Amino acid sequence: MTPSTLQTLPQGIEYVRILPEIVLSAFGIVIMLLDPLVDQRRSSRMLGTIALIGSLAAIAASQYQTQCPPGTAFWDMVRVDAFSIFFHIVVTTVTAVVILTSFEYMDVQQLHAGEYYALVLFGAVGMCLMSSAVELVLIFIALEISSISTYILAGYRRRVAISSESSVKYFLLGSFATAFFLYGVALMFGATGSTSIAKIGETLNAGPVPLLAYVAIALMFVGLGFKVAAAPFHIWTPDVYEGAPAPIVGFMSTAPKAAVFAVLLRVLFEAHAPGRLWLIWVVAALSMTLGNIGALVQDNIKRLLAYSSIAHAGYLLVAFAALPSSGIPAAMFYTAAYAAMNVGCFAVISHFASAGERRVTLEDYAGLGRRSPILAATLTLFLLSLIGIPITGGFFAKFYVFSAALQADLVGLTVIGVLNSAVGAYYYLRVIVMMYMREPREETPVAPIPFGLGAALAISGFATLYLGLLPGRVLEYARSAAALLR
Repeated sequence: MTPSTLQTLPQGIEYVRILPEIVLSAFGIVIMLLDPLVDQRRSSRMLGTIALIGSLAAIAASQYQTQCPPGTAFWDMVRVDAFSIFFHIVVTTVTAVVILTSFEYMDVQQLHAGEYYALVLFGAVGMCLMSSAVELVLIFIALEISSISTYILAGYRRRVAISSESSVKYFLLGSFATAFFLYGVALMFGATGSTSIAKIGETLNAGPVPLLAYVAIALMFVGLGFKVAAAPFHIWTPDVYEGAPAPIVGFMSTAPKAAVFAVLLRVLFEAHAPGRLWLIWVVAALSMTLGNIGALVQDNIKRLLAYSSIAHAGYLLVAFAALPSSGIPAAMFYTAAYAAMNVGCFAVISHFASAGERRVTLEDYAGLGRRSPILAATLTLFLLSLIGIPITGGFFAKFYVFSAALQADLVGLTVIGVLNSAVGAYYYLRVIVMMYMREPREETPVAPIPFGLGAALAISGFATLYLGLLPGRVLEYARSAAALLR
């Protein structure tokens, strides 16, 4: 952006471009300042309420951005348009649902609330910034803001050894993956002379693609593939999901993935990345297959959903291999649908797990349909959506992805995806069978559903059903947003 362009912008418009990030940062700082001043017995609910208000304000700020003309800011490093606003809303909504879920969880697990809620908001700052950044160095900074927060949150149950292990493993492997991404950025600068996604696309389209650009794309994809738990970069996922606090697993498995997929869409389509098709084809097929096979043998529901997350990353990557006109909207719709159903699953798990997260095996869920019909029914809805049953968001998510793949003549990849969906149905139905058709070994009462959790489940359930019954409006918005990337 030139100085003359800056002069034509309305005063303050640049800050409107990053308004959700400013709001989230401000509320995170307020929580950190208030934390030492508030009595510890009251801090959890008070600071959680402030964090919830911050996330709701960020949603409102994202909505306000739709009233402003789309454009760039800060020397063309940030672009706000329908595409970035879509992911802003997904990330901030997931953040609000996770905070609602955490109210009860923090009390039951007796965890200190101050840093927890601040880190959730700071993590969301990085995720929102990733979705609007159009410059690779800024994307790296945003990725680190998000990653550092989630590294700490993964080990937040400090008194539990498995939680500390998950945090250390996530940090070490995540740092290694980030180095791949940063080295890829450096090589891309060497190949094209720029780190701006738009200028990289112009350079790669202008003439023969240098070999260095292929290497750069591969290295960046390794770094981003780790963050979305795509095979073969998925090895960290089951252990980290098992040890991290359940609400944080819901956060990690949805919001960062949405942000990273936004980055991937920009890099692969807007920058016209070379070698995209074969790379995505292989990773998508591996992710679907290894994720579903791994989930088949799990008895811990958090590990089961970890492998499920790997499989769903593969389903979503199928859309990346398709044509931009159909693949980008399908990927955006799938991201929203998966966020709704997966964060809902972990909201149920966080409540049912009880103190110390003792009840996380499939056997623990035996007879839940009789002991807590509402909890079992909501979990069933989310699991059916993960399968892809009609009237749920998961059905249309998979339908649009596979349709986009067929339009691009990716018949083999579509067949692999459909077969894997059938395999995945087995382990999801296994949980439902345990809840409704098995008697528990011992009668353990289920705590009543508190207001915060009830609100979180209602939001997730409504979104899952809305996307399954009335998908047209969201898909149309995704199509209009996708047109901006091509």
